[in-house]
Amino acid sequence: MPDIYQQVGYQPDERIGFGERPGIIVVDFQTAFTDPQFPLGGRPMVVDAVRDTATLLKAARAAQAPVASCYTAYTSGRDAPFWKIPTVLNDFHHGKPGTELDPRIYDPDYDAVFCKTGPSIFFQTPVGSYFTKERVDTVIVTGCNTSGCVRASVIDAFSLGYRVIVPEACVGDVDRRPHDDNLRDVGRRYADVVPLDEVLDYLDQVRGRNH
Repeated sequence: MPDIYQQVGYQPDERIGFGERPGIIVVDFQTAFTDPQFPLGGRPMVVDAVRDTATLLKAARAAQAPVASCYTAYTSGRDAPFWKIPTVLNDFHHGKPGTELDPRIYDPDYDAVFCKTGPSIFFQTPVGSYFTKERVDTVIVTGCNTSGCVRASVIDAFSLGYRVIVPEACVGDVDRRPHDDNLRDVGRRYADVVPLDEVLDYLDQVRGRNH
């Protein structure tokens, strides 16, 4: 089937490429999404993405790349946006179970942690300032869900002028179809969607430059 986007001038196969200084964002790998005891937790694609993100983060920390992890939480339902997801409004409150970062991806001695209140990790948080201080020019996006907060974070990273890389194995969603559709779409517009091994090779090169 012909790709109408390519016919009108999109170039999804054109690469943005990696820059000199990567920063990794980990979007919403909190236990509410990664632990099956919670209503939204433990979806198979997210479980796989947590495992592969842990591998990526080990390489990123070895390369001395900054890591920004976030979770979503509110004081109550009153200060939350108009989410159409009841458990987010009712349960994603500071200090409640489900707001903790998954220990498989979180290193408290290394990672910077941010609480976000909107879909994007960059929306009204200091992540952009943190990456400016760290001289980041390339944002590697991991987390969940691909069609929601990951996509929003990709678009904001792009809008802020970063090179945006999405290792496909490190993002997950509730359902395969929106995951694939959104990766295909951000890949034709904003980001390079690449295999995990390609990112690991890049981080190994960064590590070599830093040692």
